[in-house]
Amino acid sequence: MRWAGNANELNAAYAADGYARVKGMSCIITTFGVGELSALNGIAGSYAEHVGVLHVVGTPSTTSQAKNLLLHHTLGNGDFTVFHRMSSNLSETTAMITDVTTAPAEIDRCIRTTYIAQRPVYLGIPANYFDLKVPAALLNTPIDLELHPNEPEAEKEALDMILELIKDSKNPAILVDACASRHDVKAETNKLIELTQFPHFVTPMGKGAINEQHPRYGGVYVGTLSKPEVKKAVESADLILSVGALLSDFNTGSFSYSYKTKNIVEFHSDYIKIRNATFPGVQMKFVLDKLNAIIPEVVTGYKPTAVPARAPANKAVSGTTPLKQAWMWNQLSKFLKEGDVVIVETGTPGFGINETTFPKNVIGISQVLWGSIGYATGCTLGATMAAEELDPHKRVILFTGDGSLQLTVQEISTMIRWNLRPYLFILNNNGYTIEKLIHGPTAQYNEIQSWDHLKLLETFGAKDYENHRVATTGEWTKLTENKDFNKNSRIRVIEVMLPVMDAPESLIKQGELTAKINAKN
Repeated sequence: MRWAGNANELNAAYAADGYARVKGMSCIITTFGVGELSALNGIAGSYAEHVGVLHVVGTPSTTSQAKNLLLHHTLGNGDFTVFHRMSSNLSETTAMITDVTTAPAEIDRCIRTTYIAQRPVYLGIPANYFDLKVPAALLNTPIDLELHPNEPEAEKEALDMILELIKDSKNPAILVDACASRHDVKAETNKLIELTQFPHFVTPMGKGAINEQHPRYGGVYVGTLSKPEVKKAVESADLILSVGALLSDFNTGSFSYSYKTKNIVEFHSDYIKIRNATFPGVQMKFVLDKLNAIIPEVVTGYKPTAVPARAPANKAVSGTTPLKQAWMWNQLSKFLKEGDVVIVETGTPGFGINETTFPKNVIGISQVLWGSIGYATGCTLGATMAAEELDPHKRVILFTGDGSLQLTVQEISTMIRWNLRPYLFILNNNGYTIEKLIHGPTAQYNEIQSWDHLKLLETFGAKDYENHRVATTGEWTKLTENKDFNKNSRIRVIEVMLPVMDAPESLIKQGELTAKINAKN
């Protein structure tokens, strides 16, 4: 275990989120009041997006609290529970340790809940408890991290209904979303795809959950923001098997899903919904596993329908052609490798990545629902630490905007401190392009102070590093095809120069949709 030592608590919360998305769980430790509140925005994002983060808070000693002392880091009103109450709204469960004899069991409970629920958990430990001894017996028993089985009758009824819908279907489709990754059903989902050969699609938050190299992969579905052929294929299906849906506005093209069928099966971590019937407590992991055991004999008569064609590779252009978003995100497919971790910031990267086809086993990380600007840089620190523990050769690749970077840039310092080696692609389009597209293309509040990005690594004390600036298609190709550049041997900043109002087509459409919705409301 490493004490990361982040530059501030907000960045630490983002980093804990990124670590947990790669390895399944993380822990952030903050001080009482000032520290925990600084982290709370990041914790809220983990709650919204189903990420298991254990938040340990060092609280004032029980004797100080009993004497109602006027302590630093408090509101000065004698209320020592206010911050705990605030966090309780953003936590799956909470615990305040007040009895050393029950403390080990309470801590184990918090760890299990964090891991199983994939939501933040708050654990407060008074300062005077840290030196107290507790029974060590529970250290001899591994924490139970297994899901408890579904209620058999409810599970069987749900399975029977799902199988009937599949038997009657001629044109089914599988749609995979964020919680397939968060709640660890990627293997079961990919097995279902392989066994059925149904056309399958991902949402923006679902990227990385399934094998996009599979011949039956159809693309990214975002409602009206989808490519026309993808929209038609999904919405004309007579059965939708939806795995791990998180139906937020940016994940659904402003709620523009338009299925023609009512035959929809939703697989969730703690319930199944089939048409209008809901099965509370029936967990998708067990249902998918049992479905896979039965499904081969059910789909023997299925005749595969066509899937949308892949986006063609970029046409050859002069190497002096200025870089633009559409070309870059398509071309990125050639640079990525199996096993990469790809992190994209809210803004143009979050929309542009939908134009990139991932190799196998890529972990995709974005914060489409919570959408806290600056998240991705802090997240990259945690994700890189986790990736390094899994495989020292695993590459972690960040795409962030010049505006977003300014919120959390300090965490590059922590990356350097730990000799981490991510690729930091900084898209320099001179300000908040996503905000300019939604509202205020010339407004001063969407502008930023320009930085010299190629001096950041030196400023933060890096010794072994690379800086690159690319502005043309030729410069991009030369860099990304360089063998040494493809090895994660050192930390790198790559500044990508782009036109101010250039953006992925889906983001332009999203901006128009959002502007219309705002005008109506």
